[in-house]
Amino acid sequence: MGDQADKLRKIVGNIGSPVNAGFKQRKGVARVITVTSGKGGVGKTNITVNLAIVLSRMGLRVAILDVDFGFANVDVMLGISAKYTLLELIRGERNIFEVLTDGPDNIQFLSGGSGVEELIQLEKEQVVEFISNISLLDKIFDVILIDTGAGLSKNIMSFILAADEVLLVTTPEPTAITDAYAMIKMISKQDKHRIVKLVVNKAESYKEANEIMDKLLMVSDKFLSFKLQKTGYILRDECIPKAVRQQKPFCISYPKSQASHQITELAMNLLYNNEGITNMNLHSKGIRGFFSRLLSSYGVQH
Repeated sequence: MGDQADKLRKIVGNIGSPVNAGFKQRKGVARVITVTSGKGGVGKTNITVNLAIVLSRMGLRVAILDVDFGFANVDVMLGISAKYTLLELIRGERNIFEVLTDGPDNIQFLSGGSGVEELIQLEKEQVVEFISNISLLDKIFDVILIDTGAGLSKNIMSFILAADEVLLVTTPEPTAITDAYAMIKMISKQDKHRIVKLVVNKAESYKEANEIMDKLLMVSDKFLSFKLQKTGYILRDECIPKAVRQQKPFCISYPKSQASHQITELAMNLLYNNEGITNMNLHSKGIRGFFSRLLSSYGVQH
């Protein structure tokens, strides 16, 4: 128990920047943001990792939960091997403090490991224990970014619909735009009030990025009566593939790059509205609420 307490103090002790004083949340509840995409290869995980680091530098306590089951690569992106995964937590073999892995700039990450099938097959007592364990993240972190797989499978849609907010990443590639719209359509059928924030990656220019966002906003509003939010863009930057090959986030390897400035703008757009007022006080139900909704979508009693 002493080791657990030491790790908790270390994690909580990472916060302390005066910047954080402006972000007051509901007591004990993290802001949970699911990062997803309609298709693979759009740079979703890269954005998740760099966004986490920038938010941490702003004074927030940030964790990444990698649930891209079978293709989990947050640890690959960071060049850090996770000793344990979510699977050990689900099975009750390790506690939450043991499965968290230290990342750069004080972020923490939890590798997904196996599929959600392990979770939905738990007995009720095991589910209660898991929820109790995972809920501790609400007391430790201000923001939890959930990196999902790409596509429209039931598992991925369940993770999307369990979140308070969705960050949807697309690129100018026609198939990526089409798949992003297909995902928006599926989300809108389930919940017209879901908060979906749009990010365009790998655009050639500011004009191209905004044209794509405006087009998706227009067709979603016109044909689905669904309101998207323009949140940011990352233009094509040669430093990004270089950083990927180095297994280092680009905001660390190339802090003065165009991409690093734009991921910072994206973080600011997540934290503040147009009037400069903090967005941290959203009606978040935290990570406990996230997993409760996720389990309910599979009919699991808890």
